[in-house]
Amino acid sequence: MLQTLKRFAKFSLIWYSQQFAIPFWIVGHVHLHLNNYNDALEFGASILMHVAVALGFYLDWKDSEGDNQ
Repeated sequence: MLQTLKRFAKFSLIWYSQQFAIPFWIVGHVHLHLNNYNDALEFGASILMHVAVALGFYLDWKDSEGDNQ
């Protein structure tokens, strides 16, 4: 059961990164130019979303690396 939950969490993170990377970064760059990030919660949420997308890309790359050999 734990292994299945772990695989599902990995799949979900990869799916999230593939679906939200481009829209998030496009909107994020516009948002960065319009806000000054005085709110620590907003800044922390932005960093967390960037890290989740980056981690999903990394996990997907590691999975696909084995397929190409």
